[in-house]
Amino acid sequence: MPGISARGLSHEGRKQLAVNLTRVLALYRSILDAYIIEFFTDNLWDTLPCSWQEALDGLKPPQLATMLLGMPGEGEVVRYRSVWPLTLLALKSTACALAFTRMPGFQTPSEFLENPSQSSRLTAPFRKHVRPKKQHEIRRLGELVKKLSDFTGCTQVVDVGSGQGHLSRFMALGLGLMVKSIEGDQRLVERAQRLDQELLQALEKEEKRNPQVVQTSPRHSPHHVVRWVDPTALCEELLLPLENPCQGRARLLLTGLHACGDLSVALLRHFSCCPEVVALASVGCCYMKLSDPGGYPLSQWVAGLPGYELPYRLREGACHALEEYAERLQKAGPGLRTHCYRAALETVIRRARPELRRPGVQGIPRVHELKIEEPTWPRRTVWWPSSAWLYCLPHWWRRLFYWTGCCTFRNRPFLPGFHAELLPIFSPELSPRNLVLVATKMPLGQALSVLETEDS
Repeated sequence: MPGISARGLSHEGRKQLAVNLTRVLALYRSILDAYIIEFFTDNLWDTLPCSWQEALDGLKPPQLATMLLGMPGEGEVVRYRSVWPLTLLALKSTACALAFTRMPGFQTPSEFLENPSQSSRLTAPFRKHVRPKKQHEIRRLGELVKKLSDFTGCTQVVDVGSGQGHLSRFMALGLGLMVKSIEGDQRLVERAQRLDQELLQALEKEEKRNPQVVQTSPRHSPHHVVRWVDPTALCEELLLPLENPCQGRARLLLTGLHACGDLSVALLRHFSCCPEVVALASVGCCYMKLSDPGGYPLSQWVAGLPGYELPYRLREGACHALEEYAERLQKAGPGLRTHCYRAALETVIRRARPELRRPGVQGIPRVHELKIEEPTWPRRTVWWPSSAWLYCLPHWWRRLFYWTGCCTFRNRPFLPGFHAELLPIFSPELSPRNLVLVATKMPLGQALSVLETEDS
């Protein structure tokens, strides 16, 4: 997917980008603010311009991926069946022009060419208990942190929100870094400590079997700490060094792999406020959990722009994988009809209980394979009236278009005014939240070109 690179943008360039984004969001706010489950009840299709309806009516899912999202299948040539209105072409072009590029410096991760389930860049002990997606993430982010640590002279890495500690374990026992791992859940910390011991035993056995590959660098287990990091205040534990530095103050590098919501904000605040924190490598996640105000926007200047607001639905949608959704559209499987079912159910709920709006309803897996006569949400014992199906199902693809149009904007990551570099580090097909925020307190210069490459 084409887009712009956050690298090299001047201060004025970043401010202009923020202005352009807020202007476009305001222009298409009616689409972005719509609740997709109200597609039928609020007749959302008819809220689109008539020229858009004429151009898009009847397009098949693969055509939506190719024409609207600009993500054609392999070897596919884009052919329009009619001339699209300029306003629709402008929407498509603008969304692409204002998007940060999500493509890293490689097409297919080299580590999975031989086996899609096992990274060839990690030894067997580091792959145990780790899915391919996480193998890719910990390897890529861990190696970036190692390069960044060497460049800035950091004496300690602090991994915040580490979960079961897979990243901390790889950085400490695989890359030889001094790592403090902070997690708020006692059970996850205990699990991480058990996995540390299991990995140490596996590495010792490996060294006995293959003495020629014994690690020469020092091996330190990560130091795990149970502590809740308050995004509104500085955490003293986060700043404490594991060892007294030989000379002067400790130099810390903060990192977080998919640090949820305000946890990413906490990392940025510590980086900006604490002199001992000299570098940052943060991959955000769960943007909808950012507090408002306080978490979004971080920039007071952005908060002064008209239309800067990003409601919960937009931020939640930005967590989804546009690449994965485009692939589903290209395959055009029956599971895409599931998109329609919840919206159809809303028509039934409104007829029975007009005052009940958007209730939480639990779906079931593979719902598209059920027969019409079967209740699809048994816990609510709601049966599908045939009249709802007769009206809704012939138009399921219209609802699919509306959702695809929303995705055109919702998957555009937004950098809220922080002067740092944003790099696509993971393969977006494997890891949708693939942008890492890299910041230091010294000019990075040519180091960035080394940080974002895929080593052979």
